[in-house]
Amino acid sequence: MTHLNKAKFNKAMLLTLTVASLSVFTISNVIADDDDAAEMLLIAKAAGLISVEQATEKALVAKPGTVIEVELDDRKWPQGWDYEFEIIDAQGQEWEVKIDAKTGETRKVSRDWF
Repeated sequence: MTHLNKAKFNKAMLLTLTVASLSVFTISNVIADDDDAAEMLLIAKAAGLISVEQATEKALVAKPGTVIEVELDDRKWPQGWDYEFEIIDAQGQEWEVKIDAKTGETRKVSRDWF
């Protein structure tokens, strides 16, 4: 193999490994998201929390936009659970909205700067 062919081969292998690594990373994140959603549903039912759909409605009243992520967070003080939403508004700005998962009360609306 000539030096030029070897260099092309090395570039092609590096590109292939990079694409394969990214594919595995993306697939594992999708699987983790599905697991998180199932776990969130189980916790909500067991703890008598409002549904994620109800919390989503309340979050979008607090900050209109598009929900891009939702998590169920175990709050230490005061003890309880919050649904934490990442919302993009019409201007493309990202916001964090926290909804008390027991009462449905909006606990926090803040601009996400990062």
